[in-house]
Amino acid sequence: MSVSSPCEICQTADVRHTCDRCGQLVCDRHFDDDTGLCVECAADVGRGDREHIPGSDDMPDGVDTYRF
Repeated sequence: MSVSSPCEICQTADVRHTCDRCGQLVCDRHFDDDTGLCVECAADVGRGDREHIPGSDDMPDGVDTYRF
């Protein structure tokens, strides 16, 4: 989307994107293509940019294999 208005975060650049969560009109610098969110919403929901913590896989605590 290309709209001729300033970014709602920095007020300087031209708008190129709309946040899928809050609807803010933001520039390339303040938009995360991977999530479709502005940088403010990406920070709120936690994008998972933190380092991987050993043992914090998708398994519940104390479970390393599932048996059926």
